[in-house]
Amino acid sequence: MERGNPKNPTATAGKIVFLFDVDNTLLDNDRVTEDLKRYLEREVGPERAQRYWSIFEQLRSELGYADYLGALQRYRNEYPHDLHLLTVSRFLIDYPFANRLFPGSLDVIEHVQQWGTPALLSDGDVVFQPRKVDRSGLYEAVEGRILIYIHKENELADVEARFPAEHYVVVDDKLRILAAIKKIWRSRVTTVFPRQGHYALDPKIVSSCPPADVTVERIGDLLSFDLPGLVAARPA
Repeated sequence: MERGNPKNPTATAGKIVFLFDVDNTLLDNDRVTEDLKRYLEREVGPERAQRYWSIFEQLRSELGYADYLGALQRYRNEYPHDLHLLTVSRFLIDYPFANRLFPGSLDVIEHVQQWGTPALLSDGDVVFQPRKVDRSGLYEAVEGRILIYIHKENELADVEARFPAEHYVVVDDKLRILAAIKKIWRSRVTTVFPRQGHYALDPKIVSSCPPADVTVERIGDLLSFDLPGLVAARPA
């Protein structure tokens, strides 16, 4: 799924393109999940809340991405008379995502515009993920340059067609995805790993993947980088 006007290749040809993940890279999605857990327990009770999360994890295993609304629909099939579903759905749709942006997220997007074109490269569903991008302010920050896939690391040919460039900088909290992208784009990409969120802080996951070219403790740390240092970076 694409948003804005990413089909115009002349907009980025011959330049550097910065591709930012959304969840736990620019936006603290772990906080969103914790807020939803508390809300669910309050609205439907601990037992049914646990059932929702079981459905959620099952659906994520099937799809390969988090689908909060899809899990809610499956939950509804089991509890068709639970009127709390409407309030939970509204909670998700109207959630104040702008309050969950990591400090410096929007500043970093603005910062890299002096060197190239920023865009969002995310996985997710076709309803909730775009809604999250809109309400967080990220849509406006990247001027509508948004790509949302099921497995983005498998869609690099499409990414290149929509945003052709001499070099890419990919910022993502998942080392597995960065490693997969590096394997394909090789020297044409600089991978950046912000150590934010539960995936990035899981020692087992981190130890099972090769390091990124650049590792930062938080997304805002990229404000201290200049372009030569960023593009030429190699893993320590």
